Amino acid sequence: MEKENKAKEGIKGWINPAKYGKFGIERFAWILMRITGLGLLAYFIGHIYETSHILDGKAVWDASLEMTQTTEGHIFLAIVIGMCVYHTGNGIRLMLGQMGYGLGKPGRPDYPYKPKSLNMKGKACIYATIGVAALAMWYGMAVMFG
Repeated sequence: MEKENKAKEGIKGWINPAKYGKFGIERFAWILMRITGLGLLAYFIGHIYETSHILDGKAVWDASLEMTQTTEGHIFLAIVIGMCVYHTGNGIRLMLGQMGYGLGKPGRPDYPYKPKSLNMKGKACIYATIGVAALAMWYGMAVMFG
């Protein structure tokens, strides 16, 4: 019964450090991947809705575009840039890891059961992905606030 309840935690289970032990950079990358995925989905739906206003005429289209030409709109677009770059970079890291690149040869799982996928190369890739996403956001802000 206890195991069944833990499986139904939902989003609360994402950020429950007691359930997963040490709350390291790998867990942070996992949570950030889900948050950016949901954020990009919300942006995609909003973007489709906003773009559909072109069918309502030039006045409605221009009014709709004015929302993005504010300080808040620029900050939102910079966050979208960061989410897109992080989600893409981390997805590539995960695909390469799934194919076995950068992980080394598989080994026998002996105590203390440290997975090979959580080596320094993987952690460095997570930090690099976060850094590149931050640089992309900074560049986007520099262009928009120019």
